[in-house]
Amino acid sequence: MSENRQGRPDVVRLLRLLRERAESGEEPLQIRDAGDVDVVRRISDEVATLTGIEQVKPRVRDLVADLVARIDTISPDVRMREVGTVQRVGSGVVQLSGLPQAGTNEIVIFPTGVRGLVLNLEHDTLDVILLGTNEGIQGGDLVTSTGERLRIPVGNALLGRIVDPLATDLDDRGSIEGTEAWYFEREAPTVVARTPVVDPLLTGWKMIDALVPIGRGQRELILGDRQTGKTTLVVDTILNQKNQGVVCFYVAIGQKKSSTLAVIETLREHDAMAYTTVVVAGADDPPALRYLAPYAACSMAEFFMEEGRDVLIVYDDLTKHADAYRELSLLLRRPPGREAYPGDVFYLHSRLLERASKLNEDAGGGSLTALPIAETQQGNLAAYIPTNLISITDGQIILDTELFNQGVKPAIDAGRSVSRVGGAAQVPAMRRLSSNLRLEMAQYEEVRRFARFGTEVDETTRQQIRRGERWQRLLTQPPHQPLALGDQIVLLRAASEGYLDDIPMQDVRTFEREFLAHFRTAHPLIASHVDRTGEVSEDFEVIFRDAITAFRSGWFRERSR
Repeated sequence: MSENRQGRPDVVRLLRLLRERAESGEEPLQIRDAGDVDVVRRISDEVATLTGIEQVKPRVRDLVADLVARIDTISPDVRMREVGTVQRVGSGVVQLSGLPQAGTNEIVIFPTGVRGLVLNLEHDTLDVILLGTNEGIQGGDLVTSTGERLRIPVGNALLGRIVDPLATDLDDRGSIEGTEAWYFEREAPTVVARTPVVDPLLTGWKMIDALVPIGRGQRELILGDRQTGKTTLVVDTILNQKNQGVVCFYVAIGQKKSSTLAVIETLREHDAMAYTTVVVAGADDPPALRYLAPYAACSMAEFFMEEGRDVLIVYDDLTKHADAYRELSLLLRRPPGREAYPGDVFYLHSRLLERASKLNEDAGGGSLTALPIAETQQGNLAAYIPTNLISITDGQIILDTELFNQGVKPAIDAGRSVSRVGGAAQVPAMRRLSSNLRLEMAQYEEVRRFARFGTEVDETTRQQIRRGERWQRLLTQPPHQPLALGDQIVLLRAASEGYLDDIPMQDVRTFEREFLAHFRTAHPLIASHVDRTGEVSEDFEVIFRDAITAFRSGWFRERSR
C-alpha cells in the first residue's frame, strides 16, 4: 500500500486533501479545470486497488464516490479573470496596479465586497473611486475586474421614492426593482432627434412665467448667493406640475440633511411625491456618490423621456458637484487649474446638461427640462463655475441679495435674467401681456434710482414710478403658493390696463387675493378655459372688464366705510 501511494503522488496529495477537508468540516474540493478532472480519473482507478477502504472516513468515501460518478458529466471550463493589486488607499480613492484591460467607468470588486469605479488611467496604474466605505481595504489586497460599466436601475418603481445615486432606497420602503438597468452616463440625443422648444413649463411664479419663461426641454440656470430662495423657486416649480403630466426629479448634491428633509416634507405636504423622485447624495456621503448623483438621476429621468413623457429635473446644486469632482481630482493628483478645478470641469457639466432636450415625434416626443442651481459668492457671476454654466445653458435666472433683503420674493433681477427660448415657450395671452413688461420694469428701476437722490421729477415720471411699484408688488409672491395660468393672466391684465394704479401699496396683495377669489367664483368656466388653453376670447375681454370694474367699485366702497 505504501509503494502504491508513493508511486502516485498526485493521488496521495488529493486523497490527503480530501481527508483533511472532511475532518475539518470544510466544503468539498471543487473541480475547477481539466487538470483536476484528470486527477479525479486517476483517483477512481487508485481507489479500486486500495485495501481497507471500509476504514476510510464515511465523508471521504462518499465524496470520492460522488466525484467518480460525476466525472463523465464534467466539461472542463477554464476561466480567467484579471486581478489588480491595491497600492494606495485614502479618502474614497484607491490606486491600483495591474488590470491592463480595464477601461474608464468600469466596475471593479474589492475583497470587502465594495464596488469601485475606474476614473483615471495611467501607464502602470489606475485610480478608482469607491462606491462605499474604504474600511477593511488595505495595500496588497487583490481587486477583481468585472469588465462591466456601472448601471443604474430605472423604471416606474422609482416614482415617489427617495434613493441614493445607486438607486438604493433611503425611505425604508423596501428595495427597488427597476424595469431596466441603464448606464449612468449616456450619449445625449442627436440633433436629428430633437425639435424646437415651444411648449411652456409653467412654474407658478408670475415673475418667471411672464419675464423669463421656461419651455419643456430647456436648460435654465438659477444663480444666486446663499439664502436667496433658489431651492424654494425650484420646489414650487415641482409643486406646480401637479396634474400637469410632468414627472419630476429633485437631486440633492452635497446638501445638509436638514435642508433635504425640509424639501421632502414640503413635497409630501402638497402631495407632490406621487410624481417626484428624490435622489440624495449628502454632504457626508463619499465624494464618489456626490459625483455620480446628477448623472445617475439623469438616466432615471431619461427612461420616462424616452417613453414619450415630459420630465423636469432639478440639480441642487452643481457648485457642490464641481467641488466633489475637484476633491476627487486633487486626490487623484491631477494638475489643478483655475480656482483649483481640473481642466475638464467644463466637460463635467456640459455632457450632463446636453442630455436635456425636446425630442421629435419620431423619437417619442418626450422632453427633459433641466433646472441646474449654482451658488455665487457676493453676487460674483464671473466666477469659474457660474460662467461655465451660463455658457452651457439656455438662459439664467439671477437672484439678487439686495432685493431679497428688501422683501422682494422671488428676488429675481429682471434686468440680468434672461431666457433664450423667450416668448416661443409662452402661451399667446401671456406673450402679449409680457411683451413690454421687461422694458417697463427696467425703466422703473432706472427712474427709481434717479428719484432716490431727491431730484425733482415730472408727473409722468411719478406715474411711471407708481405703476412700477405696483408691478413689483404684484409680482412678489409668497412661497409654496404657485398660481394657475389663468390667475396670472387675470392679474397681469389688471395691472397692465391700470386697474391697480390707484390701489394703495399696502392693499395691493389684499386686492389681488380678493379679486381672484371673486373672479373664479363668478366666472368659473371662463377661468378654467384660460387655465387649459392659455387663450383669451372676446367674451373674456368683456367679462373681465365688467368684473373688475364692478369689483373695484364695491371694494373702494368697503374701504371708505
